[in-house]
Amino acid sequence: MTKTLLSFGHGFSARSLSKLLLPQGWRIIGTTRSADKAEALAASGIAPAIFPGSDMADAIAGATHLLISAGPDAEGDPVLREVGDQIRKNARHFAWAGYLSTTGVYGDHQGRWVDETTALAPATKRGQWRVEAEAAWSAIPDLPLHIFRLAGIYGPGRGPFAKVRGGTARRIIKDGQVFSRIHVDDIAQVLAASIAQPDPGAIYNVCDNDPAPPQDVIGHAAELLGLPLPPAVDFETAEMTPMARSFYAESKRVRNDRIRNELGVRLIHPTYREGLAALLVDETK
Repeated sequence: MTKTLLSFGHGFSARSLSKLLLPQGWRIIGTTRSADKAEALAASGIAPAIFPGSDMADAIAGATHLLISAGPDAEGDPVLREVGDQIRKNARHFAWAGYLSTTGVYGDHQGRWVDETTALAPATKRGQWRVEAEAAWSAIPDLPLHIFRLAGIYGPGRGPFAKVRGGTARRIIKDGQVFSRIHVDDIAQVLAASIAQPDPGAIYNVCDNDPAPPQDVIGHAAELLGLPLPPAVDFETAEMTPMARSFYAESKRVRNDRIRNELGVRLIHPTYREGLAALLVDETK
């Protein structure tokens, strides 16, 4: 039987997973909101579906695996809102279901360590929406759900080099601020490892081994490029969008022991140093 992954919100992380699964003979159905993106998906070997807007009944009934990347909003989870009844009806037929959440559900811990057992205390509306979405998906009877709490994602086309080269990068300094992050290729291998050894109900933090202050990452990117260190700017006086400023409302170090010990994952990019070096290599391909 052909394994079929139905991927709601087939974006950056899901596309990286597809690169691992397609060569293994998987069929992948990926949803997107636009016709242009649907064409791009088809060109990469993904069966596209416009969502919302398409009848998903056959796709849901025929899928063996389910991945949810679409983020919630103030009205709740968009997938459950549109096709929740169909997913509940077919829940027991899935071999695996994965929900991509965020480490933002833990809230602010002033730089201290958190793990999957840490109480959820989101500091932002987006974090609260994620907590509610996790609970809604977890409440579906017989769904073999796995929750993946992703740290800050970077990867090809999503790194600091463009801003450093363009002279617009800044090292925002906030005392004690630290972030965890993860390269998209490592997200893909974590998901693939979980698919290969399902453990319904499991929750995994997906992050690298080295939580670091954001200014260190920008500084290292400049060093790799052989360019001057971007200017340091105090957080309190820095001009930032409300979205960018909201990320600084939380500071924590996220443990990833579970993906390493339970899934046996060896990170391709264990720290941002290896990850940034790999991005530069990717640019030359």
